[in-house]
Amino acid sequence: MLKEQTRYSRLANITKVINTKLELREVLQHVTTAISEEIVQCNSVGIFLPHEDGSFRAFVGKPEFINGNSFDSQVLDLEMDLLANEVIETQKTIYIPDTSKDHRPDPRSVEAFEIKSLLGLPISFEQELFGLVFLFDHGAPMNLTESEIQSVEAYVNMAAVAIQNAKNLAQKENLIAENQMLLNISRELSMCSSIQESIDKCFFYLSKVLGSDNMVAHLLDPLNKKNISLTKCSEGCTWEEADCMGDPRNMQMDQGYDSLIQKVIQSRKAMTVPCLASKNLLIIPLVSMKEVLGVITVLNRDGENSNYDTSQIQLAQSIVDTTAPTFSNLLYMDQLENMVEERTSALAAANEKVTSVIESITDGFFALNKEWEIIYINKHQYLPDNKKPKEVLGKNIWDVIPPHTAEIMYDEFHRAMFERIPVQFEIPSLNEDSWYEVVAYPFDDGICCLFKDIAEKRKYENELKRLSKLDLIGQMAAGISHEIRNPMTTVRGFLQLLKQEEDLNRHFSYFDLMIDELDRANSIITEFLSMGNTRSSDLKMMDLNSLISDIAPLIKIDTFNQNKLIEFNTQEIPEMLINRNEIRQLIINLCRNGLEAMNEGNVLTISTYQNEAGCVVLAIQDEGEGILPEVLEKVGTPFYTTKDNGTGLGLGISYAIAARHNATIDIETGPGGTTFYTTFCNRGEK
Repeated sequence: MLKEQTRYSRLANITKVINTKLELREVLQHVTTAISEEIVQCNSVGIFLPHEDGSFRAFVGKPEFINGNSFDSQVLDLEMDLLANEVIETQKTIYIPDTSKDHRPDPRSVEAFEIKSLLGLPISFEQELFGLVFLFDHGAPMNLTESEIQSVEAYVNMAAVAIQNAKNLAQKENLIAENQMLLNISRELSMCSSIQESIDKCFFYLSKVLGSDNMVAHLLDPLNKKNISLTKCSEGCTWEEADCMGDPRNMQMDQGYDSLIQKVIQSRKAMTVPCLASKNLLIIPLVSMKEVLGVITVLNRDGENSNYDTSQIQLAQSIVDTTAPTFSNLLYMDQLENMVEERTSALAAANEKVTSVIESITDGFFALNKEWEIIYINKHQYLPDNKKPKEVLGKNIWDVIPPHTAEIMYDEFHRAMFERIPVQFEIPSLNEDSWYEVVAYPFDDGICCLFKDIAEKRKYENELKRLSKLDLIGQMAAGISHEIRNPMTTVRGFLQLLKQEEDLNRHFSYFDLMIDELDRANSIITEFLSMGNTRSSDLKMMDLNSLISDIAPLIKIDTFNQNKLIEFNTQEIPEMLINRNEIRQLIINLCRNGLEAMNEGNVLTISTYQNEAGCVVLAIQDEGEGILPEVLEKVGTPFYTTKDNGTGLGLGISYAIAARHNATIDIETGPGGTTFYTTFCNRGEK
């Protein structure tokens, strides 16, 4: 009698605990305590609740550790535990008095916990299974009576009530939370200013409800409601757009993805589609004022829980329905913005074409308004102090290029601006390394200016003038050399005859002087003729270093006689097709010019090497005072010389020899000396 009173007292206490709305874990701990107190021969009670993955895991129980095994870590293996399976299927209590004679319990658990007898009970309410309860006594049989089993069932029923109450409470709380969520999304949607923002807000709340970040919104064409015109993906989506619109076989479904979307559009109802690759596909229609605007697809994959219950789908539909009116309004605004954007884009495209044409011009180009402000400048325009186009845009041109540094440009630009006429002129660059041809055209708001670098053009023009002079000299030489040489030969012959007259001995010194001068005149004529020759004959493959080595003694003698020094710095170079005598003359001419430009004790350096382009370079460097700019412009001009006794033909002949060998001569000069670079590029061509 006392035992029954104690049992009723425990049940009343548990009922009181349930009504106090404690957490479910605390309530179930009271149940396990009551069971262990009721069944004194039972020292282990465990309650297992189902999880989302279908397994049953330990929730509460006592003791916490048995044989070193933690209770909280226990998971029922339904494949091995036939007893648990049977309790789940029948939802009936099963008592095994002797586990050694019954194969249903998991043998691993029986061995680990030394289970001799075992009682398994379902926690159920109105045919709904909430969990499982297992009782055993460690290392000893329990020997339970029917009355004791019924007592345990009474406590387990109290656990079922507690779980049901907790479930009802959770449903109420969920309902309140859902309503609050819908209020929140309504408030936040009212602050959205774009379609993307409203869709992202919808994605955010759907992910909270469905637990997936793989979401895609397919929006219908406003004009053709059957065609999908736009697809938007959630931020964390790993589902490519190609997966949505591609081959249905990629989805591993019986129906094509497009047909599923059309089916949802027509029915205006959400649809769940199981598929192997994705586990589950949920398609929700986006409807506003009975008009379908599109669908939202939610894809669960990679082991995520994909079995949505009805409440989840209904809440997801409510979120989408709440989004639809805002989306519809924003869609209309977006259509208006698209119209404006299309027209703006057309204007921008036209402007872009114009800009592209201007930017494709490799010459400098800029435009000035009537206040002389730079309103456009391309990337090729030269600017002083290495300034960038962005740095000068909007600035006054005369702040960037002061008028006193470009007086011609200042005057011509003002003429174009105020007289409204095009002007064209040439000016040197501010660093005086180049020349520009400038053309300025007036337009309604100012003038536009084109700067063309003509440094190469001027160089070619100067070279053309020089070659023209050589050509003219060649023609003159060819025309008059014969007429000059004939009388000179006659005069020289008579002078030699006169030297044989003994009575004219006192005049022999004059005769010798006259003959020497005639020979000198003849050599000048020979050099003069060589300048007019445009083709070189007797070309042979030779090593330039060997040729320099052959004439080195002659150059050294000249150097030594003038108390000056010479250095040779020759590197390995390939053989070239050259005329030995002509190149020998070119080297001697350049060396003698260098020696004459230096003071005693200075060094003349002769170098050969192969440049990056594969051309052979002959460099002759002196340590003179350099060449003045006004003299440098005339270097190579026939008969132009700065020497008192020079003919002005040495460099002219050297330039002619270089031209006949398809070579070029470049000069680098400064206060520290001058270097003549002769570059041979066509080494093997005749």
